[in-house]
Amino acid sequence: MGGIAAADALNHFQKAFLSFGYCNSVFRDSAYLVILIARLEWHLERPAYAFAFSTKSDESVSSSNMRFYEKTLPDAEDVVMVQVRQIAEMGAYVKLLEYDGVEGMILLSELSRRRIRSIQKLIRVGRNEVVVVLRVDKDKGYIDLSKRRVSPEDIIRCEERFNKSKAVHSILAHVSGKLNKPLEELYEAISWPLDKKFGHAYDAFKLAVTESETVFAGLELDADVQRELQANIARRMTPQPVKIRADVEVTCYNAAGIDGIKSALQAAEDLQTEEIPIKVKLIAPPLYVLITNSTDKQGGIDLLKKALTTIDASIKKSGGNLAVKMEPKAVSESEDQELERLLQRVEKENEQVAGDDDDSDDEE
Repeated sequence: MGGIAAADALNHFQKAFLSFGYCNSVFRDSAYLVILIARLEWHLERPAYAFAFSTKSDESVSSSNMRFYEKTLPDAEDVVMVQVRQIAEMGAYVKLLEYDGVEGMILLSELSRRRIRSIQKLIRVGRNEVVVVLRVDKDKGYIDLSKRRVSPEDIIRCEERFNKSKAVHSILAHVSGKLNKPLEELYEAISWPLDKKFGHAYDAFKLAVTESETVFAGLELDADVQRELQANIARRMTPQPVKIRADVEVTCYNAAGIDGIKSALQAAEDLQTEEIPIKVKLIAPPLYVLITNSTDKQGGIDLLKKALTTIDASIKKSGGNLAVKMEPKAVSESEDQELERLLQRVEKENEQVAGDDDDSDDEE
């Protein structure tokens, strides 16, 4: 169709459009004409799309592909996560990641509110995008989508829901493969009922780490399924400790300076709890780090902030000063490794200095 001029498109394809169930009156509106041309191009280039909504064939064990939610397709105005498969003159072909990869289309006019100079700068093949559903035609196999009508808040909510759904899917897919159970059967027995009861199965799985009997009460599960499910949930959903760190300089130059610094740092360590331990380490005077490992990330950050306030109040009483070089934050593995290398280097340098002193004593 790419070689046919837009001015000739109406006459050339009118019969073809009518075969898809559209009436002559539709063609009086040029906007509809653009959509219909794009849809015809879709049918011509992607004949398999017409079968995207067909029922899956029965299999002993479903593949890892599966819609995440009980409804087969999204509704108009739903915000969904898609992956771009192909970019064409009329827009972008995408697959809906939460609905078993059924295909949809983002028309060129729905990509951006601004004038489009380069479609490649707006959207790229293989990239995930958050879009809103404009229309769903189950009979003719169309899902029309818009990127330009999505708000920043929509993106945050959609990404959070999608990440939760992926986590649930990963657990159920593992159980399916391990026990040779159809994946859709597990969704019907576990995920979708928990969605209704807890808002999202992910939230139910998190609660099941400590209250499995409460979560799974009322679900009819085989003993093997429940045992494997709970083992996977415990392994994947149990909160992992997060390392939280703050860097400070503590100085006190009066006669009681050393004791004042020790007292201030000890006061910070005394704030630790069983769940949130606090350790103060010297890097090189006057630089110190406060470290905690906790499954409660926000609680750990808050307690370290309180520790900094305690140090500041204590050292000022001794006539000293506190300078915060890095506010409490969760540190990455690379940042943690960098700190460890620094501590090891300082320790090695201190050992060398101590060795030099011993040698000088021997010479005397």
